Amino acid sequence: EREREREREREREREREELIAKLKDEIANLKKKRLGLCWDKEREPEKVVLDCENNLPTLKRVKRKDIKSKIGEDNILIEGDNYHSLTCLNYTHQGKIDVIYIDPPYNTGNKDFKYNDRFVEKEDGYRHSKWLNFMEKRLLLAKNLLKETGVIFISIDDNEQANLKLLCDSIFGEENFIANLIRKSGNSARMDAKFLSKEYDYILLFSKNVNNLKLNKEKVNNLDTYKWEDEFIKERGKYKLNKLDRGSIKGNETLQYEIKSPEGTSIYPNGNKQSEKWFWRWSKEKFEWGLKKKFIVFKKIKHNWSVYFKQYQFVNNNLEKIERANPYKTLLINDFNNELASKEIKKIFNRREFEYSKPYQLIQHLLKISSQKNSIILDFFAGSGTTGQAVLELNKEDGGNRKFILCTNNENKICEEVCYPRIKKVIKGYKKNGNGEEVEGLGGNLHYFKTDFLPLSENGKKHTISQINDKKRVELTSKAGEMIAIKENVFKEIKLNEFYQIFESKDEKRRVGIYFREDESKFSELIEKLKGVKASLYIFSYGKVDKKAFDVGNRIRIEDIPEPILEIYKGINQRLKSNV
Repeated sequence: EREREREREREREREREELIAKLKDEIANLKKKRLGLCWDKEREPEKVVLDCENNLPTLKRVKRKDIKSKIGEDNILIEGDNYHSLTCLNYTHQGKIDVIYIDPPYNTGNKDFKYNDRFVEKEDGYRHSKWLNFMEKRLLLAKNLLKETGVIFISIDDNEQANLKLLCDSIFGEENFIANLIRKSGNSARMDAKFLSKEYDYILLFSKNVNNLKLNKEKVNNLDTYKWEDEFIKERGKYKLNKLDRGSIKGNETLQYEIKSPEGTSIYPNGNKQSEKWFWRWSKEKFEWGLKKKFIVFKKIKHNWSVYFKQYQFVNNNLEKIERANPYKTLLINDFNNELASKEIKKIFNRREFEYSKPYQLIQHLLKISSQKNSIILDFFAGSGTTGQAVLELNKEDGGNRKFILCTNNENKICEEVCYPRIKKVIKGYKKNGNGEEVEGLGGNLHYFKTDFLPLSENGKKHTISQINDKKRVELTSKAGEMIAIKENVFKEIKLNEFYQIFESKDEKRRVGIYFREDESKFSELIEKLKGVKASLYIFSYGKVDKKAFDVGNRIRIEDIPEPILEIYKGINQRLKSNV
């Protein structure tokens, strides 16, 4: 007994020494000068995160809430906590999203941010740390969803803007920061302001990979500055004149050559052969080409000659067809204030249904900057559904086929009573302000899902994903159909029995089959139903499927199930633990 006691004492001493060594390391690290963001890691884990660790997150379709129209793309609305939704989307849409826009809680301390079902008060000493922990987990999941060409826009105000910028620097990389857009949020002065009336907020823009980023440009509307015409009016349009020389610290001696005027006199940049910081914009070879193609104009002012080049409306200075455009500006002044959002909500619902919405015109503008006509747009703080309307409005404007995914909780019935009916009205049409004036629907389809769980625990015993048994694998496969439908973008269920499930695309040219069982007695029956169209076949397996073992023809693509889902969930949990 004495020996056991001495061993326990030695163990306690080792623990004390390890703790002291750890504390010394932490103190040494704190003394080092650092540049970056430091905050307290959460002491109370989020309930939804624990639920996603201790269960298998799934999605459950609510078919009665589907919205269908004859035109438009298939869009998705997910009701539930966005951490849960993002976890599932990491299976269905990893690397597929073109644009993310979010408007997260600003953490003002004025009952706008809940953490574990409790509002975070302004006096809470861990207010910023809670918000950063909350945002970090979701942004890490969101980053996985972006294409390499993708971007994320995040609305924020002064309460967390500085912290959010540093957080995004660490997640997306400082080199992928693109801009901090400034928006005038209101027209009226804040009479309750203590010091200054703040009438602006921000939109942070980050890319997934700046080396792959291509943003759109704004069409030039001031074509009335092109005043002059020549014999090339039909193919080149009108033109304006720009001086061929310029003052610049960038240049080299090859751009300081002599040009002969129509009188045979010599012309140099800035009229002076000795001007070290003045250069021609074009090389000598390019000038001679421009002279031959009648791009060059000589003008004599007082006794000196100047050289100009023509800038045409419809071609560049290589005679290539172009559409004149400039980079979009980062300053958003009066066009997208919150009063617009209030008017839009009132127009749709005949009352002020939601107080904190952004105007859809703002998000439409951001999509003009960042999206293509077939882009997929995600908003996982969807709130009143503004992003969904913005996508539909832009599709109508430019004939696009963009699709949206909206994720929102149902606190205060915001999903069921605001977001969903708003999207339904915009798709189907509605009576403006309740006065009988019809607003035409924009078309499109919406598929409604709710977050759900497959419990891992059995008979009161807890299990982790790594300990999942064969029974749970079978159960997950049988519940995976809804997520596979989202992944494959096919939503028409044409067959479901205890052995398999089949979905079909709306044009009936593609089918997706899921075989639930190890028992192969109905496998050939499923194969017959997939023949004749392009198809994907998800086959249940306890590990990896040997795809070469199945003779299903070259039009059927074989995938594993449920192992890819489990691997993604394991990876999320491991990254979360290592980050903590």
